[in-house]
Amino acid sequence: MSPYGSDRSPRRPMRRKLLQALTAGVVLATATGCSFTWKNFPRLGMPSPVTEEAPRILSLWQGSWAAALITGILVWGLIMWSVIFHRRSRTKVEIPPQTRYNMPIEALYTVVPLIIVSVFFYFTARDESKLLELSSKPQHTINVIGYQWSWGFNYIEDVDGAGATPKAGEVPKELASIPDRFTKDFPAGAEGVYTKGVPGDRNEDTNNPGPTLVLPKGEKVRFILSSNDVIHSFWVVPFLFKQDVIPGHTNVFEVTPTEEGTFMGKCAELCGVDHSRMLFNVKVVSPEAYKAHLKELAAKGQTGYLPAGIKQTDPARNAETNKL
Repeated sequence: MSPYGSDRSPRRPMRRKLLQALTAGVVLATATGCSFTWKNFPRLGMPSPVTEEAPRILSLWQGSWAAALITGILVWGLIMWSVIFHRRSRTKVEIPPQTRYNMPIEALYTVVPLIIVSVFFYFTARDESKLLELSSKPQHTINVIGYQWSWGFNYIEDVDGAGATPKAGEVPKELASIPDRFTKDFPAGAEGVYTKGVPGDRNEDTNNPGPTLVLPKGEKVRFILSSNDVIHSFWVVPFLFKQDVIPGHTNVFEVTPTEEGTFMGKCAELCGVDHSRMLFNVKVVSPEAYKAHLKELAAKGQTGYLPAGIKQTDPARNAETNKL
């Protein structure tokens, strides 16, 4: 007589369970991957990079996934091996032998994770230092200003071609919160133009919400990030890179766009009730079209600069160094 009170055992054959698990996995994979194509599979969910720096980030992402997959296969393999070859119905043993204080095994699961984390740390630190490396004299400098609930862009450029205005070394009062180590690299005669956005703005090409930042293709651009209120985060999706916009602290990075087009950007830091509306667009154009855009802004009267960040005393503004 069956111990379960019936001649029919409630246990299903393992083969049937395995088939059901595989079927469920296929259903989940196909249901969530409607836009999947083999062409974008190597990027593992990342968009196509559009800057010279972005492939380094993509490579780090792919390497991390490869390491995680190898580790996962090893762990899953050990679990399945234990489940299949040490199951009760196979061994007929009520309680298997208990192993304690196995020093080789304990050393293995302590040392191996440390090695994995150390390797991840090395490659992350190496790529981060390279991505945050600044050139001695960028071709273009743009001050990005985050504020509730949109974005402003100061193009620090000599638009009118008169290198004497403003005078060399003279920093406009609107940009006074930017540390000296960055203002010294401003181009001579940079009287500047600006764009100030609101959530209701729309891009004329794509109709995507938010203001539009225009960048030149093939030329290095330095972004100086500042906030007028709370912490935001500047994220251009296909740059594969984002950086926080912090009041009282200036973050800086550089990229060289390699592909023309209009790309989406957003705030990646929860900054308040309308955080979801802090969207913007980045339009990459030819260097000639970029210069024409600056002159269009000047013709509209959008000359000078928007206030860049909260006011700071000189010691506070220059407290940090490039080594920090």
